[in-house]
Amino acid sequence: MELKTPLYDTHVKYNGKIVPFGGYLLPVQYEAGVIKEHMAVRTAAGLFDVSHMGEIVCKGKDALDNLNMILTNDFTNMVDGQARYSPMCNEEGGCVDDLIVYKYKEDCYFIVVNAANKDKDFKWMCEHQFGEVKFEDISSTIGQLALQGPKAFDIVKKLAKEEDIPKKYYHAVFNAEVAGIKCILSWTGYTGEDGVEIYCAAKDAPVMWEAVMQAGKEFGILPCGLGARDTLRLEASMPLYGHEMDDTVNPIETGLGFGVKMQKENFIGKDKLPAKDALTRKRVGMKVTGRGIVREHEEIYAGDKLIGYTTSGTHCPYLGYAVAMGIINIHYTEVGTQLEVSVRGRKIPVEVVAMPFYKKGQ
Repeated sequence: MELKTPLYDTHVKYNGKIVPFGGYLLPVQYEAGVIKEHMAVRTAAGLFDVSHMGEIVCKGKDALDNLNMILTNDFTNMVDGQARYSPMCNEEGGCVDDLIVYKYKEDCYFIVVNAANKDKDFKWMCEHQFGEVKFEDISSTIGQLALQGPKAFDIVKKLAKEEDIPKKYYHAVFNAEVAGIKCILSWTGYTGEDGVEIYCAAKDAPVMWEAVMQAGKEFGILPCGLGARDTLRLEASMPLYGHEMDDTVNPIETGLGFGVKMQKENFIGKDKLPAKDALTRKRVGMKVTGRGIVREHEEIYAGDKLIGYTTSGTHCPYLGYAVAMGIINIHYTEVGTQLEVSVRGRKIPVEVVAMPFYKKGQ
């Protein structure tokens, strides 16, 4: 049975169209519809419920050593309040998940994981822990809101003191107050725009939602659902677990090498990861040049040769054309390469293009 986030009743009140996702009941869209929600985030602001995401605390004398062994990135030189993205690999180099680690203080870290993977990730961390460390799943106690778009910080400034607003991307203020509610305020997001993510006590999430919506009214804020979240991240070429990566796809192949620090002495899966010049396949962006929309799990061809598969695809509301991402044979990844995708027995022409498809401010 699907769970409800602390904002379920709020979504019903706002006439959200509720669907099951990642074990939760969440709005796929509201009355304005996916396209208007998408455009609001690109031009003004949108508010998302992301309370289905998982939150895990890692603390203890050996917390840092555990993170550096279990995750591919290096967390050694982080300052308090800093966030760092990382894949988490299995022994074969495939992705268990991708996640964000925040340093709260020395020997104490706050980890945000993907919703559908929360239990799997927590189990993996506990099974591989060593020394003096404790992993604690606190997901059920937290509500998470994402306020995204070029007007996001204008809205936050109406609700928070200057010192409670993070000054740098991928940084957070841990003991902040927004609308008088204690929270973590983080300059992060998953839309390709500026924005913040707000972590508060689950019971405070509905009040926080209303305060943000009220403050954003003059800026054209819209409540946004899963549909716009997906089109926004895809337009910004951001990978999604279960699509661009999974237990069989390693982070180098899917373009996440920036989050893999091979100079670290060791981490789980390190010996199975290929050097960049030894890749046999990798993720590419494709613009659909023929008629039709390409979705995930479609075969990609160069002439009659099957060279890979699509991982995500949609029509991009802001760009005005259809795009897709896929993992293909390394010999066909050069920008400008003409390929075809088989959609229900019909081959649709596509062209390999540079990613991201959309860059903030373009």
